[in-house]
Amino acid sequence: MNQTPPRRSFLASLLAGVAGALLSVVLPTQGPPPGMSAEEFARRLKRGLQDYSKVEKAAKPRSLLFLGGTGFLGPHTVQYALARGHKVTLFNRGNRNEALFPELEELRGDRDPKVGDGLKSIEQAIAAGRTWDAVIDTSGYVPRVVSASAELLKPAAKQYVFVSSISAYADGRPSGIDEKSTVATMPDATNEEVGKHYGALKALCEQAAEKAFPGHTTNVRPGYIVGAKDTSNRFAFWMARTAKGGKVLAPPRQDPIQVIDVRDLAEFLVHCAENETMGVFNAVGPDRVLTMGELLDASKEVTATDAEFVCADGEFLAAQEANGLPIWTQPGSDFGGFGSVSNKKAVAAGLKFRPLLDTVRSTWEWWNGISDQAKAAMWDTRNGRLTAEREAEVIAAWLARAKDGKDKVEASGGKKE
Repeated sequence: MNQTPPRRSFLASLLAGVAGALLSVVLPTQGPPPGMSAEEFARRLKRGLQDYSKVEKAAKPRSLLFLGGTGFLGPHTVQYALARGHKVTLFNRGNRNEALFPELEELRGDRDPKVGDGLKSIEQAIAAGRTWDAVIDTSGYVPRVVSASAELLKPAAKQYVFVSSISAYADGRPSGIDEKSTVATMPDATNEEVGKHYGALKALCEQAAEKAFPGHTTNVRPGYIVGAKDTSNRFAFWMARTAKGGKVLAPPRQDPIQVIDVRDLAEFLVHCAENETMGVFNAVGPDRVLTMGELLDASKEVTATDAEFVCADGEFLAAQEANGLPIWTQPGSDFGGFGSVSNKKAVAAGLKFRPLLDTVRSTWEWWNGISDQAKAAMWDTRNGRLTAEREAEVIAAWLARAKDGKDKVEASGGKKE
């Protein structure tokens, strides 16, 4: 088999998150299944959302229009916005998880103006005099689609908050990428193949939003968004695999990683709307160097197992076609800098971070409550996961290499002596 290039490995993991945002695998979408009460259905839908009952109300309530709001990031952001006392309107297709917030005004339609009724419900609301303080767009992937909503809303909203991605950067190799770094481009701006041009399309989406709302756009670029309700299971993988026990294949402990708890990102988005914070921000975390070893240790602490981490180096994992391990990006690869992106500007603007252990605990608690079907999807090799047999083979090969004297490796920590 051909070796999987680092770029493809990263994009496969990233797009698994996109797929997770587009698909609901835990529960039916339109209503409770036979034998389940509406109350229990609503409770399960809201599992994993933060209890913000004691959060302080905003000094000035805002009216917010969410484009999306029923997937992964959306519900967490809506939940926090409501707790802060803001008036929320949702725009979506109404075909998944709408029971999450039955009390909210919901405009039905499609982000793509060429599909069904498109944006007509927003157009009608604007014609009737509706306005919003800010639009929060958590579901834009194609510039034509983002442009359609932004252009329509520019006379009816003061601010457009767009959730982009650090994949928008043209070069993911350097350490310390900041908001001034060059963004990706593509020869044909009309090409809408998200799987091939995810980063460049996100960059064009940002530009479309800024064109419609010049000086009143907030482009937020997260990396790995993790936590409860993340059906890509990239982060939960490490808890689930650690819980199985035994020898666990892992990347080098010392390699830097960056993740942002979905709740921290949600709160930052609302914070930007409350304070009319404009500009481009790398929403990656935390505000210190986080290592793969810390994630492994936190996973072991939370799951309370006797797992042993066998940490192989990146070159070996690549040679074994095992360099697609979730969350980690191999230093020196095409996306090697995505474990050390600068977040100084976002931190100065108010981005805050929960402790890693809090994120791991909340993710594990949510994971334990999802369906068996959703858990089974974790190990689907189409997501880049190794079979148990293949993992064992790679571990055996790495330990044999160490035994031969090429490397001295501590199986539980992967540290070279």
